[in-house]
Amino acid sequence: MTDNDIIRLFSDGRQEEAFNGIVNAYTERLYWHVRRFLCSHEDTNDLLQDIFIKIWTALPTFRGDAKLYTWLYRIATNEVLNHLRKQKFKALVSFESSYAVLEKMIDDDVHFNGNQLQRELHKAIQRLPEKQRIVFNLRYFDEMKYEDIAEITGTSVGALKASYHHAYGKVKEDMQKVIET
Repeated sequence: MTDNDIIRLFSDGRQEEAFNGIVNAYTERLYWHVRRFLCSHEDTNDLLQDIFIKIWTALPTFRGDAKLYTWLYRIATNEVLNHLRKQKFKALVSFESSYAVLEKMIDDDVHFNGNQLQRELHKAIQRLPEKQRIVFNLRYFDEMKYEDIAEITGTSVGALKASYHHAYGKVKEDMQKVIET
């Protein structure tokens, strides 16, 4: 089902069918988008349920000003950021670095099926500042256009290009260190 089909169903008053279309079309994509930030299968599944509840409740407010997929990614990204802020607060209370917590989650994740180099790549991405991490994930993994990322993040294309450039440089530098050791 295409985004236009989903929007047409919603416009025809068939909200439940439209929502089911969103779930079917976007579960896997949103799962991986969220997973890249949370580093945990269980946390991702839990948050994904919350995201779909948020989408269901917000669906009546979708006006079609944005593309459906950028609207969905914006909701998912905002929920991820809220979740990460809560994690960061918990880490501060427990005197652990939030990066250390995420890196440990990557190392301990039994569902991670990549090799050690891929594991180090994900750790390097987790060390990026929040905005750079978002841009890097959306551009590198989801292969989104800067214009679509701008809709999701509310940031100018020029600023996104600069953020991606800096993020790419940091990840490249971290990965070179890993390869050299």
